[in-house]
Amino acid sequence: MACFLVPTGAAIVTTAVGKKVPEKYHINWLNSMLWGGVVMLAVEHISHGEIVLYPPFLTAGLPEVLPEMLRVGVPMTISIFLIWGIMVTVAARMSKRVKYVKA
Repeated sequence: MACFLVPTGAAIVTTAVGKKVPEKYHINWLNSMLWGGVVMLAVEHISHGEIVLYPPFLTAGLPEVLPEMLRVGVPMTISIFLIWGIMVTVAARMSKRVKYVKA
């Protein structure tokens, strides 16, 4: 019910520092992946009644929320970062290959 809070925090940080990251790291890809996942999960949790649009917003208490954030949110966010890292690596290798072919 609160697993989306971990990628939300990561998305806020990466969006805030995005202008300072060199273009070769494609931080916009990471931001798109994080924010897209956050929106998708928020909609899913709202549709299942786990999140309500009035305070306290989360239908579960802190004892239920924290373990879910650690068990689901952290691995999910780490997976997004790993996939982004693979994408950046592949893009860098492909751009080197294109430069080599053109030369």
